[in-house]
Amino acid sequence: MPGPHPADRIVFHVDMDCFFAAVEVRENPSLKGKPVIVGSDPRRGLGRGIVATCNYEARKYGVRSALPISLAYQRCPKGIYIRPRFSLYSAASKRVMQRFASVADILEPAGIDEAYLDVSSAKTYEAAHQKAKDLQAAISEHEGLSCSIGVGPNKLVAKIASDHRKPGGITVVIDKRVQEFLDPKPAGVLRGVGPKTNARLAAMGAETVAQLREITQQKLEREFGRFGASIWRQARGIDERIVDPSRETKSMGREQTFNSDTDDMDAVRATLLDCVESAREDMLSEELWARTLTVKVRFEGYETHSKQTTLRLPTGSKAVLESAALSLAEPFLEAGRKFRLIGFSVSRFEPPEELLPFGEPP
Repeated sequence: MPGPHPADRIVFHVDMDCFFAAVEVRENPSLKGKPVIVGSDPRRGLGRGIVATCNYEARKYGVRSALPISLAYQRCPKGIYIRPRFSLYSAASKRVMQRFASVADILEPAGIDEAYLDVSSAKTYEAAHQKAKDLQAAISEHEGLSCSIGVGPNKLVAKIASDHRKPGGITVVIDKRVQEFLDPKPAGVLRGVGPKTNARLAAMGAETVAQLREITQQKLEREFGRFGASIWRQARGIDERIVDPSRETKSMGREQTFNSDTDDMDAVRATLLDCVESAREDMLSEELWARTLTVKVRFEGYETHSKQTTLRLPTGSKAVLESAALSLAEPFLEAGRKFRLIGFSVSRFEPPEELLPFGEPP
């Protein structure tokens, strides 16, 4: 479904603040004001795995998402560490997304805790700002959660704006002030500019968006290929992507880090099947079936591999998912090496068929 002309488009990016941790605090108000860290068991600094998310009280200690849990414990030994409860977060996400949908012309979920909303029917940024305030207040009142909202003429600007004033902020960037907003930002705010690309841009003298705009498109393309043209356009606030409801979910999965590297293949298989079951529950809770299945392994020494298959038909069958996962993992299991981590994910989603194809088992 085509959206409004880019010149008339107004887009929200709504990002739930510290979502997993915020849901835990909502469920247990005694945690309010304390550093809450959702992730693996730290085992008094000897745990393995990572931080899924944490609240701002924990961030004051240098804790952040994806930080090794052992390092998080070193930095914040008195934090409240909670194992993730994904079914709880999924239920909260579904209610929040319904709130988003109630105010959006078009909704594109971008993850369990964020989404893009086309609100072009608001016509003016003033009206869109009021709509953002009303949405934020409704989520706070009815869901007991905080969100930050970026408002802009496209997805790129809205996404950067939502991170501008966190937590609980609303940042409106009208089309005539996009460059003024972007120029002071570090180049790393642009899509696809990770640490390695950021370092290469810095070596070219482009640490900010304003400095990046001084580099010609031809020079960026020589350095980065076709991605160079994308960087050049982004630095000018150009983003013609529409808010697309068909891009709701890219992938779902689980992975598990073992307490110590293990060569117990029965334990590895059992853990893989646990990951399959968790991923399947998430998938079915969103009323989706998947075609592409991926197994990820990490051996001792952090050597990481993955293997993937794409099915002819989408599936939600436990038996099919488990069989495929074990088949994908078998070459790794036969390698005779110790495992540090194993995981399973699903992608390329489609709505479930009304009837299971060819009597597929549930």
